[in-house]
Amino acid sequence: MKNQMISQKGEWDHYVVEREQPLLEFLLETLSGHSRTKVKQTLQGRGIRVNGKTVTQFDYALAPGMKVAVSKTKRNNLMLRSRHLKLVYEDKWLVVVDKNVGILSMAAGHKSLNVKAILDDYFHKTKQGCTAHVVHRLDRDTSGLLIYAKDMETEQLLERDWHETVYDRRYVAVLSGEMEDDEGTIANWLKDNAAYFTYSSPVDNGGKYAVTHFFTLDRTTEHSLVEFKLETGRKNQIRVHAADMGHPVCGDVKYGNGDDPIGRLCLHAFLLCFYHPRTGEWMEFESPVPASFRALFK
Repeated sequence: MKNQMISQKGEWDHYVVEREQPLLEFLLETLSGHSRTKVKQTLQGRGIRVNGKTVTQFDYALAPGMKVAVSKTKRNNLMLRSRHLKLVYEDKWLVVVDKNVGILSMAAGHKSLNVKAILDDYFHKTKQGCTAHVVHRLDRDTSGLLIYAKDMETEQLLERDWHETVYDRRYVAVLSGEMEDDEGTIANWLKDNAAYFTYSSPVDNGGKYAVTHFFTLDRTTEHSLVEFKLETGRKNQIRVHAADMGHPVCGDVKYGNGDDPIGRLCLHAFLLCFYHPRTGEWMEFESPVPASFRALFK
């Protein structure tokens, strides 16, 4: 039986729940013509209320007689608005963001522009009563996907079981020169010297063992578009391993060779897949390969 609409006043459509079911299932049944993605975006955009309270959980349990209000306006206007990052996903425990080049993951020194500060400001403005907890980082000049927890317990769950929780994490990079191999694996030990420069060794040098798998996606005589899958997550791992192959990441002032075709570090975290630390749900996010990377291979 179709759930009954009880009113269409103002900015909200109001419905009454007929039977027990999860919120997402109710919304997909009730909002005919809305795709699953659009419904989830409305949830994440704080555009759903149950009995007057904003709900973002897709599996929120509904019972007969509950009243569900659905915003008719684009609730994303209330969401984070920043030229430095995009809010990709949000629930009551965590957020996933897509970070631009040139912004730190967290503060380093006074008044440094960083993702955590932007998220804290957003949480404050939306009266969520939480702060962003850093779980993992991307370098300032690397773009792409990051998770932030909203509470200490979720942060600790993610950090404690990181390698079991995050089951796939991939980057795409433009490398200098034409790659010889279509795919392969680089494995060695990485260690910082006194100047914080990470260097590699084929034998145990007291550093951390690092494993990177690579797949060449496209190539010209000048550059190669390469996908990297991390088996370990060491500092500067991809940048050092790319340099080890003789094809450093373009725009890398630390480990590169001066090849800088688009005026940025050509490294982007495009795939992030993890089991939700609270619900166990498979979460899979993908960020498009930057157009400036692709333009080099037309």
